[in-house]
Amino acid sequence: MSYGLLKGKKGIIFGALNEQSIAWKVAERCHEEGAEFILSNAPIALRMGELNGLAEKTGSEVIGADATSTEDLNKLFDAAIEKFGKIDFILHSIGMSVNVRKGKHYTEMNYDWTEKGWDISAVSFHKVMRTAWEKDCMNEWGSILALTYIAAQRAFPDYNDMSDNKAYLESIARTFGYYWGERKVRVNTVSQSPTVTTAGSGVKGFGGFLGYAEDMSPLGNASALECADYCVTLFSDLTKKVTMQNLFHDGGFSNTGVTQKVIEKYDF
Repeated sequence: MSYGLLKGKKGIIFGALNEQSIAWKVAERCHEEGAEFILSNAPIALRMGELNGLAEKTGSEVIGADATSTEDLNKLFDAAIEKFGKIDFILHSIGMSVNVRKGKHYTEMNYDWTEKGWDISAVSFHKVMRTAWEKDCMNEWGSILALTYIAAQRAFPDYNDMSDNKAYLESIARTFGYYWGERKVRVNTVSQSPTVTTAGSGVKGFGGFLGYAEDMSPLGNASALECADYCVTLFSDLTKKVTMQNLFHDGGFSNTGVTQKVIEKYDF
């Protein structure tokens, strides 16, 4: 169901890869709610070709950009300004750990890989916001979002250095969010339930993450589509005074000590 919540709004969505991606669902919902946007991902992701289908479905332009490259980001934002003038929203849905991909345990991290993952997963958010800041291209009451996970606050085996990356990402949102307040722009992170995506499924034991979170969440895990719905509200004018927050969208997992379902599994 569409409510026209984003009618007339323009934006940039980073990180849509395939139909499993949360960013993909966000793009579909933003389109349904009346928004126009540019889709962006790293050149290596564009070579997979799937993003073209989303672009056709949503009437969007695809512009490749390595979010760790200020040169690429400058070109992307210049194109957005030429196309839209000022914009109203940005979604950062970018994350990658080389240590996770190569099976390197947290206690034995390759620090060159750590630095690469940190740049992609966290520092890129600062680079995106800095580029938008320097070009002064956000409309007042605009909204900037990044996706995160509760492993930033809690220890999760085999989530590896992505836990550190997400913690840094959330810190960037708070600190840069303070400065964006001067321009009446809000900055938040959304801490989503474990979700079956290409990136998430690469974490060892991910099925256990998913099942445990389902049992520990009074409302159950939030789906990618439900996360997209939440992002739409945060891009809309209904949340104009919400900023510098890490917003849990996880069915209540983050505030639950134990559920009856888990008690019954271990009671004796």
